[in-house]
Amino acid sequence: MPSLSLRIDLDPDGRVGPGKIALLEQIEAMGSISAAARAVGMSYKRAWDLVEESNRIFGKPLVSTQAGGRRGGGAELTPAGTAVVRRYRAIEEAAGKAAALHMEALQAEIDGA
Repeated sequence: MPSLSLRIDLDPDGRVGPGKIALLEQIEAMGSISAAARAVGMSYKRAWDLVEESNRIFGKPLVSTQAGGRRGGGAELTPAGTAVVRRYRAIEEAAGKAAALHMEALQAEIDGA
């Protein structure tokens, strides 16, 4: 079955899509940017670049970080970060529902029906 991938262009140089959202979700789940990067298969530098880009696009931090030390560092989503993930997933779900019949028709074309 065909799948739908959603990318939202927010300004000429900024967008949010499956990669950034997956990274944000993993940061929330793991409490660490480096662990989240490993979980989604990207380098630590790439993950930091995406976090910084997201902060720039939205004009506020989406991720709150705590420097390492004896207890180690950490990261978590800010309320804005949580809202961005929640809204993206809601838009993704609505788009999927709206496109379902068309996706089924595309699959029928693939199947030769």
